[in-house]
Amino acid sequence: MFTLMMSAPALAQTAGNVATGKLAFLQCQACHAVAPGGPILVGPNLAGIVGAKAGTRPGYFYTQALKNSGITWTPAELDAFLANSNAVVPGNKMEFVGIPSPAIRADLIAYLNTLH
Repeated sequence: MFTLMMSAPALAQTAGNVATGKLAFLQCQACHAVAPGGPILVGPNLAGIVGAKAGTRPGYFYTQALKNSGITWTPAELDAFLANSNAVVPGNKMEFVGIPSPAIRADLIAYLNTLH
């Protein structure tokens, strides 16, 4: 018998409710726009963020820590960053306490994955 074991981050990236994620994004919209070609606010525009290389959005001033992180924003990387951004990229400038709930992070990532 074959049993599939998944870690919590892997499990979080496989599920997620887009509608709930859109509601969770309300806490993010003060700093991030999501419309393609939309404005840069306090943080970079997040349209198309899933699959993008960290620190490369034109027009936004990133820290060297984020530019040099080598991260590509996969669901797993987003999950870790949304849980604790300073642990993932020490020295980044995102003033954010993190989202402790894996389910809410999964929902938020599902929503972000719809933004192209």
